[in-house]
Amino acid sequence: MSAFRPAIVLAALVAVTGAPGLAWAQAAPLTPATVFADAAIPMKAVMAMLLVAVAAAVVLTVRKLRSGPLLTGGSAYVSALRLGAPLLGLLGAAYNGLMILIALANRGPQPINVVAPGLAEAAFLLVLGLAVGVTAVICHWAIEARIDRMVLKG
Repeated sequence: MSAFRPAIVLAALVAVTGAPGLAWAQAAPLTPATVFADAAIPMKAVMAMLLVAVAAAVVLTVRKLRSGPLLTGGSAYVSALRLGAPLLGLLGAAYNGLMILIALANRGPQPINVVAPGLAEAAFLLVLGLAVGVTAVICHWAIEARIDRMVLKG
């Protein structure tokens, strides 16, 4: 019996995360807010992480630009975010796509209005990752421009 526990745990994990891949047909219009509200818990965590990361990057950039002659701190975080955020969004979108395909394989053909919320969730994750990456690139440019001005000035 103990040899089957990992298989049971894996099956439960796929069932919990794969079920949102095929949503129930909704009568309400699909918006980014409803996509987030209907997202699976792991996808909500990725979305929340990306939103918190971009807010932290903007706050960090503003603090860095107002810090006067201090040039230390923050550049590595923004630089890592500009490279990592699009990859995290892509990973979330690919995972969501995998769960959609698993759900379709288990349940058979479904109408597009059942599959569309899952596809919208995957697209939302991808766009969110790209938007965070673009914001981080802009923040990185601002920080680097300030550092260049301070170094060339002194």
